[in-house]
Amino acid sequence: MNARQTLGLDVRQLRVSYDGFVAVADTSFHIAPGESFGIVGESGSGKSTVLRAICGLAPKTSGTVQLCSDGQAAATLPAPGSKAFRRRVQMVFQDPYGSLHPRQTVDRILAEPLAIHGIDDAETRIERALDEVGLGQGFRFRYPHQLSGGQRQRIAIARALILEPQILLLDEPTSALDASVQAEVLNLLEELRRRHQLTFIMVSHDLAVVTHLCQRLMVMQRGQTVELLSSADLAARRVSQPYTLSLMQASAGFKRISMPA
Repeated sequence: MNARQTLGLDVRQLRVSYDGFVAVADTSFHIAPGESFGIVGESGSGKSTVLRAICGLAPKTSGTVQLCSDGQAAATLPAPGSKAFRRRVQMVFQDPYGSLHPRQTVDRILAEPLAIHGIDDAETRIERALDEVGLGQGFRFRYPHQLSGGQRQRIAIARALILEPQILLLDEPTSALDASVQAEVLNLLEELRRRHQLTFIMVSHDLAVVTHLCQRLMVMQRGQTVELLSSADLAARRVSQPYTLSLMQASAGFKRISMPA
C-alpha cells in the first residue's frame, strides 16, 4: 500500500467499560479520508477514551474500529491492533512535559519508532521531521528539559509524523501551552494536514479551536454521543441539543477564531 494513501476511519458501536463503569457507550461515527474531525465535551465525557480505544491504549468492550479508503476494500486494510495499523495511526498527547522520555535526547526519541517498525532511513527521516515542525538540526541532541513547552509539543508531533502515518489522533494537543504558542502549534498542524493529506481526529474542550481546525465534530456527554454537526453549524449556533448549547454558553466569549499567520 502507498505510504501516502489517504485513509479515513469507521467506528461502529464502540463501547469501553472499566469494572462496570461505561466510559464510552456504543458510539459510532465515520471520518472520510482527509477529513478533520473534532470531539468535544466536558471533562469525563469519554472523548479522550475514544482516541485511546482507537489506537489500542484502552480496551474495547465491544464495537469495531476499521480503516477505510475510497479506493481499497476494507478487507485489505490493516486490522486494528496490528503493527501496520499502528504505523498508519499515530497519536499526539495532551501533555508535552509527560509524553517525552526525560532521559532521552530528541534524536533517540525520534529514532525509537523507526527502530520498532524496522525502518532503515533513520537519518533522513529524523532530519526531515525536525525541519517539518520548524525545528533545526540544533535541537537533535537536546533533552526535553532543555526545550520550551511549544518545542516539546513540536517534537511530539515530529515523533508522530516520522512513520508517515495517514491518521493523526490529537488529544488536546495545545491545552497545556500558552495562548500565543497554541496558535503556532495549531497553524503547524493545519499546514501539515494539508501538505500530507492527513486525516485528523482532535479532542478538545475548546470549541473555538475545534471550529477553527475541524470540518465536523461530535459532541459527547457521559460517554454518549449527543449530536454530530459541522463546525459551520456550531459557529452559527445551529445546534439541536440543549447540552451543546450549554457547552457554548460555558465557553465565555465563544467565537470562530482566526489564527494569526
